[in-house]
This record gives sequence, structure tokens and C-alpha cells, in this order.
Amino acid sequence: MKENYTGNPLHITSLNHVSLLCRSIEESMNFYEKVLGFFPVRRPESFKSEGVWLFGHGIGLHLLRSTEPEKLPKKTAINPKDNHISFQCESMGAVEKKLDEMEIKYVRNIVLEGGIKVDQLFFHDPDSFMIEICNCDSLPVVPLAGGMAQSCSRPRVKLHQMVQPQPQTQIHQVVHR
Repeated sequence: MKENYTGNPLHITSLNHVSLLCRSIEESMNFYEKVLGFFPVRRPESFKSEGVWLFGHGIGLHLLRSTEPEKLPKKTAINPKDNHISFQCESMGAVEKKLDEMEIKYVRNIVLEGGIKVDQLFFHDPDSFMIEICNCDSLPVVPLAGGMAQSCSRPRVKLHQMVQPQPQTQIHQVVHR
């Protein structure tokens, strides 16, 4: 079904949480606290499933123990094109240094788009869910159907005020162990 963009038909205001199935609640909770800086928050006691809620960076993370943990896929290859959640960071160098210290295997992509350089680091959580850390805020968010160009960190600007670079995309990938 192809329709024209109609704004915000469901009146969504923000991303609330991401929910992930885990083999081990403790191992996943430890990872998200120590690696990504989330912290535990109160979870309603009426929920019957085993899980914890974490919060950080303006979003919730709900970790639920899988009823069939042996059926969760175990991925070893890091594929930046796989499902993932992405976090913006202040310093790619600091992130890379910390991942190296923690001996977390990651893949680094460098994307060049119209003269803008974007660094991305991809790695797995204990359950093989992909995490990306990037400095993607340097790329403008430009709607295809007109409207306002946006960025996560900059105020909105009118499209006619932006200089549109010629599309040139190059991707360089480096695997770190």
C-alpha cells in the first residue's frame, strides 16, 4: 500500500522503549549497564514474565527472559546491515578505546556521503542483537517529500536554506577484535 506522507497520523511523540528477548537476564543487564550506561528502573509487579526494565539516553530497554533461550540465534559475524539499534555518541575515539579495553569485537564503518564523514561501530550484545554507535548527527535528515530538513542535534532548517551536496557514498569497513 503506497500512500502520500501524511505527517503524524498516530500522533507519535517519541520512541518509548525497545524490548529484547534474552538468554540470561543477568548477563544482558550487566552488558547494558556497563557497556551502554543504562540503569535499572521499576517494572510493574503485575507482569508475570521474567524480565527487567532499564532506562538510559531517553529511552527504555525491556529485557525479557526467553521461554526458549536455546532457540535464540547465536551470531558471530557482525553484519552492519542486520537489525540493530543505533546510539549517537560524543566521541568515536573514546567509544573505540572503551570497546577495545572491554575486549568487545566490533566492525567499524566509515561512510562518506557528499563530503560528510560518518563513523559507525557495530557490535553484538550477549544475545547477538546488533548495537551501533555512531556520529550520524552530521548527516541531515532530509524528507523526500519536501518539508524541513532535520538533525538530532541541530534546530530545523528550511530545505531551501541547505546546500545539497552531490550524492557520493563510499563505505570503508574495518573489523576489530
